[in-house]
Order: sequence, then structure tokens, then C-alpha cells
Amino acid sequence: MHYQTIFLDAGGVLVCPNWHRAAETLRRHGVAVDASTLAAAEPAVKRQLDVAHTVRSTTDEQRGFLYFDLILKRAGISPTPQSDAALAELKAFHDRDNTWDDMPADVLSSLRRMKDAGLRIVVVSNTSSTLRRAFARLGVDPLVDLVIASEEERVEKPDPRLFQIALERSGADPKTTIHCGDLYEIDIVGARAAGLPAVLLDSAGVYRDVDCPRVASMKELVDGLLAGRFD
Repeated sequence: MHYQTIFLDAGGVLVCPNWHRAAETLRRHGVAVDASTLAAAEPAVKRQLDVAHTVRSTTDEQRGFLYFDLILKRAGISPTPQSDAALAELKAFHDRDNTWDDMPADVLSSLRRMKDAGLRIVVVSNTSSTLRRAFARLGVDPLVDLVIASEEERVEKPDPRLFQIALERSGADPKTTIHCGDLYEIDIVGARAAGLPAVLLDSAGVYRDVDCPRVASMKELVDGLLAGRFD
């Protein structure tokens, strides 16, 4: 295998929004919606926001507010005082403990396969330090070597400086490092600007027109790495 280090985005790759928590919070505030309805709305909303103009003109936090507003709209929920109160409660939880703590079933096994293959695993994410709390709850902590959180570094993807910080902090060689994320304009564009190859994790198949390798899951990512598909 050519690569010695893999950079991984967190949200959309290792963890996803906990739609069951979101649906329960909305229900307690009088807004009836299924977790599956919220989850089904997510891919199209993510793709809608993942355009160069939007990314360049907003911060990650601003896009986060848009993200949830658009998901509720696509799920057929109009803004009301009740839905606003539910979102405020979810934001408070997120600010304290991180609500992105629903983990795809293949994540832990894929991380173990990467470790067994000798890969150094560095998380490079537009997030806050609360991501570490989510990782601790989920058992991810022992399987990653380093977490680089944009809020702590005061710079966020697609700015290549966050990747450069990750390279310096981890001691990784850019020639043997590859990044995987779930947003083209943030992860692929940002990694390339830092001189790194990148793979897009497109679990819903909404990025059929992009000019980079795509995988549908963490398992497929590891399979590709071990097979030299991305070399």
C-alpha cells in the first residue's frame, strides 16, 4: 500500500447526525416527524449546500443552521415556535456534547483494518472539541491517532491551512497521505489545495459528476486503499 497516513473527515464519514434524537426532540415540542424522514432528506440538502459559492460565502456554523432548516423544510416541516424551540434544544446539546454521534455500522471495523494495515489515522474536521466527547461515547478514541478540530485551530476547510496543520502535527509526509471526506467543495477542494489526493465518501450516490474517486462506505474505502486503487 502506497499510503502511510489517512486523513478522515468526521461528520458524514465517521459519524452522522443522530436523527432519532432529533425526531424525539421535535416530538416533545409538538412536531411529529420520523427519524427516517429526516435522514432521507439529508443527502439532497447536503448536495444543495456543497457548491463553491455557498462554501466561499459562509462559515461552517452558518451552513449548519442552513442544513437543519433545509432538512426540516424537505421533510415537510414549516418553521414554527415549536420547531424553533426544538432546534434550540438540539443546538444546546450539540454545543455541550455533540449531536453527531450516530455511527455507521462499518466504521469501527474499518478503522481497525486501517490500524492493522499500519496506517496512521488523523481526523481533520470542521468541528469543535466536543467531537472528542462523541468519539469517547462511541469507542472511536483508541482507533485514531490525532484529532484536528477547526474551532480549536481557528481555521476551517476548505482552507488548506487546516490540512497543513494536520500534516505538521502528525508528522505525516504529504506524498504518502490521502484524505477522505463527504463534501466535494470542502474536503476534495481543500485537500487538493494542500497538495493531497482525496477520495469522496458518497454514501447516497449524489455526486456522480465529480472528478475524484468515490466510495459508498468506509469498508469500500479500506478495500480500495488495500488494493492500491487510489495510488
